[in-house]
Amino acid sequence: MHQRTRGRPRAFDRDRAILEAARLFWRRGYSGTSTRALTEALGLSTSSLYAAFGSKAGLFEEAVRTYAERYREIYQQAVAERDLRTVVERILIDSVHEFTRSSDVHPGCLLSSAAMTDRTSTLDTSAYYAELQGWNEQTLLARVERAIRDGEPELDEEVAAGVDAAALTGVVQSVVHGLSVQANLGTAREGLLATARLAHKLICRQLTSPAS
Repeated sequence: MHQRTRGRPRAFDRDRAILEAARLFWRRGYSGTSTRALTEALGLSTSSLYAAFGSKAGLFEEAVRTYAERYREIYQQAVAERDLRTVVERILIDSVHEFTRSSDVHPGCLLSSAAMTDRTSTLDTSAYYAELQGWNEQTLLARVERAIRDGEPELDEEVAAGVDAAALTGVVQSVVHGLSVQANLGTAREGLLATARLAHKLICRQLTSPAS
């Protein structure tokens, strides 16, 4: 008889562990996800889970921040672009790509998940997400105001002078939120990209065409 040899323990992959945990939290919420369910999904013992993340709450908070902060990164990168047209394009197109990432690398949209109704002693998910969205909006608004104030070369000066920066920001944000809803309903990436490109075209037309 051949003696069975014990397989080597699977190397701990923190990113993969956070992804698997996020899937559970997104589906069941923080309160509805047991430590046992987490250890089974992650392939960790309870002691190993606590050693890596401090607690179930620590794992939840890291999962929320890891995936929610991607939206902040989209805006941070977009507003660094040289012209306002590209800023808007990057926000819309990059948001679509984020909303439609493969389930192999993304747990789904936090906004539509059960985790949005939960909180720990240090993180209220709904309030955190609202703060994040507010930050994104203010970041875009500041960039729009700068474009109008500084008179960017590709921005029609006469039209820019009459642009309501807050209203323009609101339009972009409304499109982004609408794309998120469509993605949650199962609209394919190409369909969302077509919508994003049309919205971008219409927005840019208002910035470059003389008022009728």
